[in-house]
Amino acid sequence: MTSLFGLDPGALPPETRRLRQEVRDFLAAELASGGFTPVSDSWVIGTDPAFSRKLGARGWLGMAIPKRYGGADRSPLERFVVIEELLAAGAPVSAHWVADRQAAPGLLHHGTEEQRKRYLPGIAAGECHFAIGLSEPDSGSDLASVRTKATRTDGGWLIDGTKIWTSGAHLSHAIVALVRTGPAGESRHEGLSQMIVPLPTDGVEIRPIRSLNGAHHFNEVLFTNAFVPDDLVLGTIGDGWRQVTSELAYERSGPERMLSTALLLRLLAAREDADPRTIGRLTARLWSLRQASIAIAVQLSKGSAPEVAAAVVKDLGTLFEREVVDAARETGVEPDLTSPDLFTRILAESVVQAPTNTLRGGTNEILRGVIARALGVR
Repeated sequence: MTSLFGLDPGALPPETRRLRQEVRDFLAAELASGGFTPVSDSWVIGTDPAFSRKLGARGWLGMAIPKRYGGADRSPLERFVVIEELLAAGAPVSAHWVADRQAAPGLLHHGTEEQRKRYLPGIAAGECHFAIGLSEPDSGSDLASVRTKATRTDGGWLIDGTKIWTSGAHLSHAIVALVRTGPAGESRHEGLSQMIVPLPTDGVEIRPIRSLNGAHHFNEVLFTNAFVPDDLVLGTIGDGWRQVTSELAYERSGPERMLSTALLLRLLAAREDADPRTIGRLTARLWSLRQASIAIAVQLSKGSAPEVAAAVVKDLGTLFEREVVDAARETGVEPDLTSPDLFTRILAESVVQAPTNTLRGGTNEILRGVIARALGVR
């Protein structure tokens, strides 16, 4: 692991312990007062804008954003601690998730000063939510085949095309869309650009994609001559492939890639009918994945973009999450989304969400191709 991740992550710094306790105390108080209801996969299905604003008021959103843009100017590892605690508690964090995880770093790395001042303070306050427009009906994880097109016009661009599986677009104030602004070239990576599309806006239609249980998290987003001014182009025209792949390291390596079922594992471990060997095996796996995720967080904080290591974490982490669901089902408990019993309900939510774990953020099959190419075996 040392050669792949570049360092031995070790433990989190001692100064994060007080922060962790602060977050735990806050969550305990919120639970006691009915401030939120724990859910499985809370960064996808746990939507509560008011809760997001509470986190923003405590400086727990936009933690790595500089203070001049409304952030807390704290370390990525302090942010890591806050995220761990929120996910382990099943707290509703999906409203702000994409803005905090991807849009903010993208704006800091590639945005103009005007764009940063426009969006970053709202992200840090939990008041500005973003969606990311990557996948398309015929492209999936193959981002190089993106066909949504942006055509030059006076003062900006006109976007036409469709994005799909766009999490939270119906609740977002803007979407960062990967679009084609020029020919693909031999590599297919040329001619791609990123643009910030405010929501709602003329020419953008958001259609819900409902889960089997009727829940609405994903969307299809249709662009029809949607105008984007030049000042909302993110980064450099034609440099979209490099920009978006560097952002994918944030999307694929975070603790959410192994903690979507953390609440279920905690509840399972507390049961008398749980197999101690199974709990020990899963806990050991989780700890190893956590160490790898911390190592990548350190690299990201230093300006690196460890896409391959992030792909490894995402692949192994999402497989682990499914193993947790399988272990919980071995108790013989029948999943029930309406059950008053917390374990039974969380198990049901985890079963519903499990098929998406290895799909979102790039299918595991695609990620293994990335890893194989980096290792020189493909």
